[in-house]
Amino acid sequence: MATVSFMSFSVLSAKAVVNYHPVSSMATRIGRVVNFQSINSGGIELKSAPLDTLFIHSFDKKPNFTTRRSQIRSIFTGIVEEMGVVKQLGIADHGGFDLKLHAETVLEGVRLGDSIAVNGTCLTVTHYDLELNEFTVGLSPETLRKTSLSELEPGSLANLERALQPSTRMGGHFVQGHVDGTGEIVGRDVEGDSMWVKVRTDEKLLKYIVPKGFIAVDGTSLTVVDVFDDDKCFNFMLVAYTQQHVVIPLKKVGQKVNLEVDILGKYVERLLNRADS
Repeated sequence: MATVSFMSFSVLSAKAVVNYHPVSSMATRIGRVVNFQSINSGGIELKSAPLDTLFIHSFDKKPNFTTRRSQIRSIFTGIVEEMGVVKQLGIADHGGFDLKLHAETVLEGVRLGDSIAVNGTCLTVTHYDLELNEFTVGLSPETLRKTSLSELEPGSLANLERALQPSTRMGGHFVQGHVDGTGEIVGRDVEGDSMWVKVRTDEKLLKYIVPKGFIAVDGTSLTVVDVFDDDKCFNFMLVAYTQQHVVIPLKKVGQKVNLEVDILGKYVERLLNRADS
């Protein structure tokens, strides 16, 4: 019997049947849908954590929840693979917007329809040229409103990461590439070879940000150090290595960064709200 606890868990053995289904519509064609068809008693066993009273489900019983097939798409780790150079951001023929970037690492094995996170935003590859080491992703007006991508200009650097594959090492945390909003850099301080960065954001996002918790800033998986509720701010530290491989140190006070909070907090909030109703 396999038991799932929603909170922390450990994988004891792994054998699951996973089918990938392409998403056909233009509005939702980002990555692939992952649909777990079956998990047998000899497959994955997830051991419940101490908080297993919050939510426990046995596969011997019918599930009491449903998942829309379009909900699960690509997933990232927040470990930036390289910084790409913006070549062009303009209006596309279909009425949306195209963002063209120069890159190398993320183009290895690239295919049309692949998902690449650009400053933490999951975007779909619509064109690529391996001779020029360039690729193009599509942007919707909503994406430009929700993120800081509209501030990119030719010559700007952007964090790039390909979607997680089964063979990829999990070095950061699970990042969906669904930006929750933006924050404004309000402070930068240097301590030794490390850099402190302070970001102000909306209180609707701040409630999901906790000290020592995860957050993705421009697609970079980082650990929150402190949260300042009165100022609606939080801070984090960048070690020397990270400073050399992500775009955050290149940004000045007053510039925006994309934020994606840890989705675990959203799930817990929803479960608690449903328990109270």
